[in-house]
This record gives sequence, C-alpha cells and structure tokens, in this order.
Amino acid sequence: MLSWFRFFSRWPLWALHAMGSVGGWLAWCFSGRYRRRFLDNVRQAGLGWRAVLGAVGQAGRMSAELPRLWLGRTPHLAWADDRAAVEAYASGQGVLFLTPHMGCFEITAQALALRFSAQHGPLTVLYRPARHAGLGEVMSLARQRPGLEAVPTTLAGVRQMIKALRSGRAVGLLPDQVPPEGMGQWAPFFGQPAYTMTLAARLALQTGARVVLIWGERLSWGRGYRLHTQALGHALSADLDTAVVQINQAMESLILQCPSQYIWGYARYKHPRPASD
Repeated sequence: MLSWFRFFSRWPLWALHAMGSVGGWLAWCFSGRYRRRFLDNVRQAGLGWRAVLGAVGQAGRMSAELPRLWLGRTPHLAWADDRAAVEAYASGQGVLFLTPHMGCFEITAQALALRFSAQHGPLTVLYRPARHAGLGEVMSLARQRPGLEAVPTTLAGVRQMIKALRSGRAVGLLPDQVPPEGMGQWAPFFGQPAYTMTLAARLALQTGARVVLIWGERLSWGRGYRLHTQALGHALSADLDTAVVQINQAMESLILQCPSQYIWGYARYKHPRPASD
C-alpha cells in the first residue's frame, strides 16, 4: 500500500481531484445505501439537492488527495482569515481548534503547523490508529511532520491533549465524529439526536482553552486550499450537556456556510460501537 501512496503522491493535485470526483460519482451511482444516507442527511439539514450537488464529487476528492497530503509536497495554501487563530494564540491560553467533516480537514492541521508552530509550539492532533497494517504504515509516515504531534484515541492521548492545552499550546480535533459507546452523549444535530463526543467540551471546560472553528476550503482545478477561521462567538456553558449542544450548533453553522463541501454521506446518526472495538 505504501508504494501506491508514494506513486499517487507525485501526481498533480488537479489530476487527483479529477480522479476523485469520478470516484465520488461512481460511489453515488452504485451504492444505494450511501446515496440514501447522503440524501437523508441533506433533508435532515433542511437543504435542497442544488445546494449539495457538488458534495458528491467533493467526497471522492477527499479520498484521492490523501497520498499528496500525506506523502507529497504541501499544496498551495492561502488564509481567507486567520484573525481568530492569531488572537487565540496571542491570549496565552491553550487553543482548541474544531472542524467538522467539511472541506479538507487533513490540510487544516498542516496549515496550522506551518503557520504557528515555530512560535507557539506543535499542534497536537487526535487520530485513530489504522486496523490495516499497510495503511498504518502510511499513516505513521504521514503524522511525522514538523510542528505536528499526533496522539492516539486513548486515555494517554487525551492526557497529552490536556497537558498541551494547559501549557498554552493548541489541539485540533473533529467534534462531529461518532465516539465509542460511553464516550459521548445524545445531542441534537440538525434537529435529530446524534451520538456526540463530549471530549471537545471537556477539554475546553477543564483547561479554559480558547475555542476556534476552522475548515479548509478545497479550491477548484487543484489550485490548493483556503483556510477559514472564526471564534466560537460565545463562551461555552459550564454545564457539560449544554456545552456539547453548543458545539454541535457551531458545527451546523459552519457546515451551512458551504454545504457543497460537507461529507453528507458520513453516518452521523449511527449508534456508537462498543468501546472495546
């Protein structure tokens, strides 16, 4: 698998995106289950087909670009607005960066590391170790980047994240992932109960970290990525249940800014897997 990733990592981004877009539409056409989940999620968000049409190809591009992002040269990056990130770092508190399954979430960590790690220390990111040995080898190489500190989804990994935040560094994660059973709570997401991680809210409440929303817009024709940041806009409630709902609402607001780049096929409303899996 590593050899294939290295082969595709040399491809220009526009070619990978073209190939991925075709793959996205093939998955849409030939997987009824995927198509139904995609459309169900779109309807749940109150959107029409026209608003999300581009998301079909974008889902394929997300997969096809991974070899380049993990093993190739860093694509062109531009910041639409980095003010929220700059102000959060300048506060001297820890910074908690949150992004949904939207745009290129792999590039957000790389962009933050390139932009801020030299002055503010490495960005700590959470990852789930791959079950497939070949993919695990690829991911191991991908995570070994200057300015990035990858920690596993274990108690030890969470402790490292807390330590980083308390020392004034930054942490990044995707709060709309479905966590294992016992590590989340049911909270509304676009009006439907979704099993939601409590980790993001706990990290912010326990450490006093500044919460910043970030997402990486995938530009057309392989021109690279544009990074968007914004402050949460309000303080999180001291009540954990309420804080979890507030983070879900923040993710909803971000997704509605560009629904054509959200991964609508993600099984957001599934039941959690047992923690031992």
